[in-house]
Amino acid sequence: MEQQVIAGGVVLVGGGPGDPGLMTVAGLAAIREADVIVHDRLGPLECLAEARADAEIINVGKIPRGEFTPQERINEVLVDRAKQGLRVVRLKGGDNFVFGRGGEECVACHDAGIPVRIIPGVTSAVSVPALAGIPVTHRGLTQGFVVVSGHVPPSDPRSEVNWAALAASNLTLVVLMGVQNLPDIAAELQANGLSGSTPAAVIADGTTAQQRTLRAPLERIAAVAADDGIRPPAIVVIGQVAELDFED
Repeated sequence: MEQQVIAGGVVLVGGGPGDPGLMTVAGLAAIREADVIVHDRLGPLECLAEARADAEIINVGKIPRGEFTPQERINEVLVDRAKQGLRVVRLKGGDNFVFGRGGEECVACHDAGIPVRIIPGVTSAVSVPALAGIPVTHRGLTQGFVVVSGHVPPSDPRSEVNWAALAASNLTLVVLMGVQNLPDIAAELQANGLSGSTPAAVIADGTTAQQRTLRAPLERIAAVAADDGIRPPAIVVIGQVAELDFED
């Protein structure tokens, strides 16, 4: 059944990990019908070419340790345009509910009486490792995976991740936004009993023509990534599956 963008409402569209071919059909339809599109820096920006010529395009992207639009301002823009009776699309990279602050935007809209519809996106936490030939689960190696943010180091008071529990979990660890803090993360996991020989991988610029994958044991992965000049966006995979390579 065809879904329509809500008139005078907000549609949270997960745009996927960057390759426009991984945008969902529903997400692309929402972009084509929108009066306003509020988008981030990452994601399939090529899909904005599908927007109507008269659509308002608003860039609210955040540059790491650089220019950014405060989340409160983004919320205000969504509510303001929707209250004007406009069909608003909030386009995020990946999935809005995986470190995308989609929940905060839903709350702001609901508090203002604005209807919200969710169009999930393909999360980079699973898709980028897959494109690098790494399954996040594999029978005989691991029965699950955990996705965590590495935005702050384990020693930071703001960190809410139980790294000790993860070190003992025997699960694949997928770390998003963790390149800068990878030395501290690797050290913390080893300090809590995870072997330094555990396979690990860093995948940079996932789904793009520049995608590259580095593999090394946990005890060396941070140094290998630094020597190669890895910068965000990049994803870290830690666990036995990181040793697999099913990429063509």
